[in-house]
Amino acid sequence: MDISNYKPRIIDKKIKEYLSVFGAVCIEGPKWCGKTWSACYHCKSEIMLGNPEGNFQNRNLAEMSPALVLEGEFPRLIDEWQEVPQLWDAVRYTVDQKAVKGQYILTGSATPNHKGVMHSGAGRIGRLRMRPMSLYESGDSSGAVSLKELCGGKLRPVMTGEVDLRRIIELIYRGGWPGNLDTPVSKAGLLPAEYLNAVIQDDVYRIDGIKRDTAKMKLLLKSLARNESTTVTNKTLKNDIKAIDDEDIDTDTVATYLDIFNRLFLLDNQLPFSSNIRSSVRLKQAEKRHFSDPSLACALLRATPQRLLNDLETLGLLFEALCERDLKIYAEAFGAKLYHYQDYNNREVDSVIELPDGDWCAFEIKLGANQIDKAASNLLELKNSIEKDNGLSPTVLCVICGLASAAYKREDGVFVVPITALKD
Repeated sequence: MDISNYKPRIIDKKIKEYLSVFGAVCIEGPKWCGKTWSACYHCKSEIMLGNPEGNFQNRNLAEMSPALVLEGEFPRLIDEWQEVPQLWDAVRYTVDQKAVKGQYILTGSATPNHKGVMHSGAGRIGRLRMRPMSLYESGDSSGAVSLKELCGGKLRPVMTGEVDLRRIIELIYRGGWPGNLDTPVSKAGLLPAEYLNAVIQDDVYRIDGIKRDTAKMKLLLKSLARNESTTVTNKTLKNDIKAIDDEDIDTDTVATYLDIFNRLFLLDNQLPFSSNIRSSVRLKQAEKRHFSDPSLACALLRATPQRLLNDLETLGLLFEALCERDLKIYAEAFGAKLYHYQDYNNREVDSVIELPDGDWCAFEIKLGANQIDKAASNLLELKNSIEKDNGLSPTVLCVICGLASAAYKREDGVFVVPITALKD
């Protein structure tokens, strides 16, 4: 592949690091997020199992002789390895035999059944999760503020410029798909819509060869879109489908379909904060629902830019999803993890970043600058209540904003940072 126009990705550093530690690296993530391009950038030879040339001769060759397709200069890329699951064990075996770092790069847009895969690859094959582009990677964030430095309590005040609400909507609607960056806004919704069609009509069946009710899968996806950035349960999703779409689906089927969507990297839920804060505060253990990119929720809701402009409540939830997509990408670049906070005293924080040393930072996400005061007050109240209970309080409080024109620290100690100024 011609990688002369390759746009650098934040995950590049991790790929290089993992190649120096493991015999092989597996890059996983949704289709069309740029896995193959990044892998090609780091490899010296390649084989594409999804190439249809010669009636899929590469895939047929891999099925007949897995060892043969592993031959080539290292690092060797094996694209869409899940098409021939036995390649996993072949790679693991070769890595053991040669005892050399950085032999293979595997890419996969689905996690196949464990049937036919004998070994987990633990210690031999390192796994990395890749996501659609963050705003910094796509060139839509100035990168004036480093999240890593911010989580260390460092921020140099800077004017970041006015941000138009319509531009924020366009970024949500377009999504972080590399192939969509130069697409006019009027046509930007076609790619995520086609992505969903490909998942329902083809990928779901190919993952394990079982035919499922595509109509009910579409209903569940629409329900997930209606509940984007919330902590609804599977039962609530079931009831939502019944109430709005007038169709019934049992909770076991909901759980099965959600598992499939996760294996296709269609979903990217935000886990609850589970660190022991050494207090009497009990934390809820509900995941916050997210698609891998907010543009998918837009496609399912038929939410055009104009409709979003007229529905600020939905826009706010999708903006939260956009920010949390980016926060997860940035945080993982320096070994941190993204969570959300929700306790039984009805205290909530949109995002928590837990640092490698156990410290944590609390973030509220607000679209409008007029919401900053309330968000800051909520963060301070949470910190004070945790300290009152002798718990481990957040070391940094920050409001991520859509329409703010500067990055700065308030007199009360709360940071304010526009999402369009953030980077890793």
